[in-house]
Amino acid sequence: MTSQTSSSAPRDVAVREVPIELCQFLKFGGLAESGGAAKQLVAEGGVLVNGAAETRKRKQLVAGDRVTVAGETIVVRVE
Repeated sequence: MTSQTSSSAPRDVAVREVPIELCQFLKFGGLAESGGAAKQLVAEGGVLVNGAAETRKRKQLVAGDRVTVAGETIVVRVE
């Protein structure tokens, strides 16, 4: 398997329910320190959802969506 990330394999992040907003998921998954930081990352085009740049802060994510920031990928999973 080839990896598109710089160092780590995708990591599952379990949420209680979907859909979940992109900025909430970034914060919950540890890719942003705060909601404000998450919004800034998205606004600057630093977030990929399923391999494509995403600039909608309120983008609704569902189970299986892959979110990548700075080479680290997290995957939406439902508990």
